[in-house]
Amino acid sequence: MEILNQLWTIISKLLEESGFSQLSWENYVMVAVSFVLMYLAIKKQFEPLLLLPIAFGMCLVNLYPAIMGLPEMQLETLEQIQAQNLDPSTFATVVKDGVTYYEHITYGGLFYYLYQGVKLGIYPPLIFLGIGCMTDFGPLIANPKSFILGAAAQIGIFLTFICATAMGIFTPNEAASIAIIGGADGPTAIYVTTKLAPQLLGPIAVAAYSYMALVPIIQPPIMRLLTTKKERSVVMGQLRPVSKLERILFPIIVVVLVALLLPDAAPLVGMLMLGNLFKESGVVERINKTAQNELMNIITIFLGVTVGATASGKVFLTMQTLGIIGLGLFAFCLATACGVLFGKLMYLATGGKVNPLIGSAGVSAVPMAARISQKVGQEENPANFLLMHAMGPNVAGVIGSAVAAGVLLSVLK
Repeated sequence: MEILNQLWTIISKLLEESGFSQLSWENYVMVAVSFVLMYLAIKKQFEPLLLLPIAFGMCLVNLYPAIMGLPEMQLETLEQIQAQNLDPSTFATVVKDGVTYYEHITYGGLFYYLYQGVKLGIYPPLIFLGIGCMTDFGPLIANPKSFILGAAAQIGIFLTFICATAMGIFTPNEAASIAIIGGADGPTAIYVTTKLAPQLLGPIAVAAYSYMALVPIIQPPIMRLLTTKKERSVVMGQLRPVSKLERILFPIIVVVLVALLLPDAAPLVGMLMLGNLFKESGVVERINKTAQNELMNIITIFLGVTVGATASGKVFLTMQTLGIIGLGLFAFCLATACGVLFGKLMYLATGGKVNPLIGSAGVSAVPMAARISQKVGQEENPANFLLMHAMGPNVAGVIGSAVAAGVLLSVLK
């Protein structure tokens, strides 16, 4: 009988410590959501490098919340310290009610420490460094008018900011952090939110990366709605060759202008241009390969799983979060629409030489948005090759979203 009692005690303790007794319905809902995101990443291959670690981090934190646990200060007696084989002389002491206690810090969860790179704004500029190493600004340099389309897409950010502020639900800082989702640039959204509204970092980061991954679903209907078959069938002329000198001078000129005009955008744009200078200079190939491969992959893993880990059920499943997700989708759709509409203006201004579809690539989801412009264009005209033309607005959108972030930070911080 005593053995059975001991066995029951062990089983009871295991049940008490198991997730079944500690998790809420919100946790299970978020686990289900993470499964959907994993399906989209693996089966549909929607930005799997981003969506898969985000989804897994979301799943893990809702099954085991302690993985994001904060460090805690505990007061323990001398006997408790000695029982842990710790040296009492290494701890600060506090006397309470005549008893000496030792201040003992319990360590936080694994993701808590990895998350500091997000919270302190370290990961986003490093991601931009890797993006710069992989980005070819040649199409943008060859066709400077692409800057207009990249800038046009950022109008969606500012219109959403105005709408979110007018609703009265969010503060201006929160509205700006939500609006930046429209740039379809996860690192920029994280960077702005850590500065202006860190309490909203979880839902904003998840929304931003989710919409980046869902570009193939969200953008094509908007592009078809706003353009005619004739416009979508336009074949654009070949871009001029770009010299090596132009490619080297471009990142230097851009970083000088941005740092002088919008210092708050300098960390993002500066690292982007540094990476591109590594690539175009041709003299630091080893550093260039490290930044775009090993470093980029490591930071992507850390960023993805920790961003997903901020989506715990009790924090994420609120009306405020639903508002953020809705406004974020509105911002992204509006940014796409503004890019396409400005593309139509360029189509008219050039006598039909510009395909309006490339305007949708003005958002910052590189190179997915450019590939979608190519795909939708080829549906109407199989002989149409828009990819390189769309890359101009696409890389302009990367710079544009960082500049938009700098404007919001300059005004609101």
